[in-house]
Amino acid sequence: MQKISTNQAPAAIGPYSQGMVLGNLVFASGQIPVDPATGEVAGDTIETQAEQSCKNVGAVLAAGGSSYEKVAKTTCFLADMADFPVFNSVYEKYFVSSPARSCVAVKALPKGVLCEIEAIAYREEE
Repeated sequence: MQKISTNQAPAAIGPYSQGMVLGNLVFASGQIPVDPATGEVAGDTIETQAEQSCKNVGAVLAAGGSSYEKVAKTTCFLADMADFPVFNSVYEKYFVSSPARSCVAVKALPKGVLCEIEAIAYREEE
């Protein structure tokens, strides 16, 4: 197994890595909408936060040798299921391969954010 580490996505805020590579699979840890350049939560709307979470997932995937197009499965967490339609409109711009997905509402997310996205993707083995 190989740990993924990139400054293009927020650093892990606990005892975990941004992602892991195992053979030809990339596992991206849940990405919240923190701007890696500032360390601050990006915006206060679901649209802005979903954009940043998607970008952060993309950065981890790229660092692991994969991309949005190779994502097989995502798990999405929303603080409020009422945000589902707007979240979907952002999500579909990035995850164009329509991967398998679970999307659930949770009581709370780290830093009080509105969404979090994790992904499993394929990559060409080196």
